[in-house]
Amino acid sequence: MSWFSKTFSSSIGRKLVVAVTGLFLCSFLVVHLVGNLQLFKSDGGAAFNIYSHFMATNPIIRTMEIVLVLGFVFHIYQSLYLNRKNNSVRKVPYAYNRPQDNSNWSSRSMGLLGTVILLFLIIHLYNFFWRARFGEPNMIDIEGTGYDDLYSVVVQSFHLWWYVLIYVVAQIALGLHLYHGFSSAFHTLGLNHKKYTPAIQKFGAFFSFIVPAGFAAMPLYFFIKDVILS
Repeated sequence: MSWFSKTFSSSIGRKLVVAVTGLFLCSFLVVHLVGNLQLFKSDGGAAFNIYSHFMATNPIIRTMEIVLVLGFVFHIYQSLYLNRKNNSVRKVPYAYNRPQDNSNWSSRSMGLLGTVILLFLIIHLYNFFWRARFGEPNMIDIEGTGYDDLYSVVVQSFHLWWYVLIYVVAQIALGLHLYHGFSSAFHTLGLNHKKYTPAIQKFGAFFSFIVPAGFAAMPLYFFIKDVILS
């Protein structure tokens, strides 16, 4: 076995993979959120459909999709492996244990939070990505070009109370997952300093709130505006 295989099959190596892929996925969340903010434009979905068309046809973006999928696969697989290994280390719990003294709930529940996010991701990909690439959305004409009307697909989904509920619960799980995972990734990479670590933790707390809140605002906006207030 080569040094490369030994390194990344060890616990430390696996944690490094989780940290690097986790920070990479954080950057994806920001890009995805900024693009989806087009939904709030009062243009009948034109801006969002143009954005969706660009993301689906640009060769650079299509190539990056492969990198993104690999990032998800490595992050999920290594996280599940580490979580299963940690749970098997001590099969018999301590007679007296106060986990709140040295860790918060989110840090102790990363496996549960990750599972909730994974289930949501499967539903989300089927409802939007799969239908966009392999389904047959309505075709509309924007600026002389036939684009898939993905805006209507999104809005229709956000009119379903159960889907909105799933979406919001998943964003809460994402926020808690990020709350621990963001600063933990920097710690794993050895980027610790008494001067900078508090700033990283504060930014991580801000990031873990603002990004999930931005995503959750989308289904809540359409459901409240079009269903509750209509």
